[in-house]
Amino acid sequence: MIFQSVNGTERPVRLCERTRRFAAESLGHKYGLHTEKVMSVGIGSDVLSGLSDIEKYDLAIKTVAEKAPIRICEGEKVSGAATLGLGIRHLVPATCGDKPLFPSISHLTVDFGSVLKLGTDGIRAKAEEAYKKYRNTEKEPFAKSCLNCLDAFETYRQRYLEALKDKPGYEENYGNLLNVPKKPAGNYYEAVQSIWFTFSFLRLCGNWPGIGRLDLLLKPYLEKDLSEGRITLDEAREILAHFFIKGCEWIRGGDCGSGDAQHYQNIVISGVDESGEDITNEVTYLILDIIEETGISDFPTTVRVNKNTSEKLLRRVAEVIRFGGGVVAVYNEDLVLRSLTSYGYEEKEARNFANDGCWEVQIPGKTYFTYHPFDSLQILQKTTLQSYTRSFDSFEELYARYIKDLGDYLNGFLSDMCACFDGKDEDGNWIRKPAFPCTVIALFEQGCIEKGLSYLELGPVYNVISPHIGGLSDTVNFLYAVKKLVFDDKKVGFDELMKILADNWEGYETLRLYAQNKYAYYGNDNDEADGICARLLSDFADICAGLDGRCGYNFPGGVSTFGRQLEWSPNRLACAHGRRAHEVLAANASPTPGTDKEGATAIIRSYCKNDLAKLPTGAALDIKLLPSSVKGEDGIGAIVSLIRGFVALGGFFMQPDVVDVSVLREAQVRPENYQNLSVRVSGWNARFVTLNKEWQDMVIGQNEFGCGC
Repeated sequence: MIFQSVNGTERPVRLCERTRRFAAESLGHKYGLHTEKVMSVGIGSDVLSGLSDIEKYDLAIKTVAEKAPIRICEGEKVSGAATLGLGIRHLVPATCGDKPLFPSISHLTVDFGSVLKLGTDGIRAKAEEAYKKYRNTEKEPFAKSCLNCLDAFETYRQRYLEALKDKPGYEENYGNLLNVPKKPAGNYYEAVQSIWFTFSFLRLCGNWPGIGRLDLLLKPYLEKDLSEGRITLDEAREILAHFFIKGCEWIRGGDCGSGDAQHYQNIVISGVDESGEDITNEVTYLILDIIEETGISDFPTTVRVNKNTSEKLLRRVAEVIRFGGGVVAVYNEDLVLRSLTSYGYEEKEARNFANDGCWEVQIPGKTYFTYHPFDSLQILQKTTLQSYTRSFDSFEELYARYIKDLGDYLNGFLSDMCACFDGKDEDGNWIRKPAFPCTVIALFEQGCIEKGLSYLELGPVYNVISPHIGGLSDTVNFLYAVKKLVFDDKKVGFDELMKILADNWEGYETLRLYAQNKYAYYGNDNDEADGICARLLSDFADICAGLDGRCGYNFPGGVSTFGRQLEWSPNRLACAHGRRAHEVLAANASPTPGTDKEGATAIIRSYCKNDLAKLPTGAALDIKLLPSSVKGEDGIGAIVSLIRGFVALGGFFMQPDVVDVSVLREAQVRPENYQNLSVRVSGWNARFVTLNKEWQDMVIGQNEFGCGC
């Protein structure tokens, strides 16, 4: 087998030279820079005058479909492109003057399955039926908008057909688009084109949807084509590689804050189908081949692993993980299914789970989802401890007050959500106050057309807002340090410790270092510290469960930070576990940097002592591995064992990344040599050089102090 160097590693070559050249162009910013040449389409204020919001939206989508630049890349095997720059900024790319008309939607995975099986003609038939049903009712404008947006989608397809017609070398592209996505896909190539073209239109309109279970979607088409001799695996790999390469069309390079690849186009592979049968198939392995060879990190991919997952698949996953970049993560399917069914989802429905375009669990194509992140550490420091002016006589008294304050905070959040509703209708259904229009998304979420309700107005089958506790291990470690320093070891009085923390440990360096280094904090398989974490997460989950049914949303809990520890740090005070004020601390459900001293296995053991089934949207664990620890056959075996242990112990979601801090530091100095060096941030991958200095330093700090190898 031939090998090539990608991001400083030797990787197998399976794709043809033309495809590799196309990948290099896309990863080299060619198409992203082209996209920013035209930021939006303009609509005059005189045209918009007198129109309702949904009529303005329909006009915006129509104008985008009619006027957005058509881009056909040299040699592309799938066609369609999101060519307006405002889409990269999470806005509908239509403006009046310099003002964008509407925001757009992310954190969802749309219903690509219906596109493949029904085509947009089938979706139109449902929309026409809904329009007849809702004529002369308050739901008529939305029903009409569905038809208008489908018309715009067809305009977009017709423009591409016109551009491809008679264009030498693109006969297959033209032939595929003659059929899909208007009609059901008839073969593998059409299925890939149908998903991509639908995805590209959604992105063209400014939305950032996830892809979901791509191998499940494509499985029947590839299996049929292979059995009938219409395609080879090599040909199938080339076609799918162009899907991935086209997905890099928004790469621009330069300083992009939290990275230039945060567009939530995540993929989920393997696992069981709704009948409980394993769906792992040739597409599963083609996806891993493409990630391994190209180093494309723009489609963060999570593997659904269970106790019966084959050694073949685990080994292949480990081979890709060892190259670093954090592109491949792991769900423990057994635990996730138990969590979803315990929460109330039917087992058949739960088995279809994917993610929201990041890593939070949802039922794809049926779920409105957003999450509410908050810093649990600040609640402890500023509410419970009143910025270190309140005293407690026992640990239990402190903990009980903190849980009350946590509950008060979440009930305050619930009150804000209740304000979005106008009560219930005569049938007992919650009535959501009008939100901004987003019909393009509603077309591809089951329930919306049928109910005559948009995506943001309780249209989908499931409507979820998930409170996400952040700063978890920092809060746990703070509580554990107070317990040990004050109440168990009596190294210092409670009021004295509060004064020391208020003074940011000034004059108490010896005590600070003692607190920082003496105790085995969360992440070191210490039952006492881990027990506080398990207790806190269980209480948090119970509070979230108590919010359900009090308005039109459900409120399952989760654990994440998504890098917000960076923005939270300026408002944080000194911590009892020896950290000074304003430090950038823990990510997700991972240990506080510098406290994990016993390696990856101990981190996983600590994390898995939590009853993670009580957190239906998930709890993310970051595991950092040194390149030297994953070399050769022993390294592959070590990753496989780590994944199997994670599943056996009852983990939920794990993001392993292989990182060499010295390479990250070198990339800060010579970014031109590391343009496609990827790191896992939190649910997304970022090209390291497109993170700003603050984000880069945070990533380095988390890998330098808490290696976990």
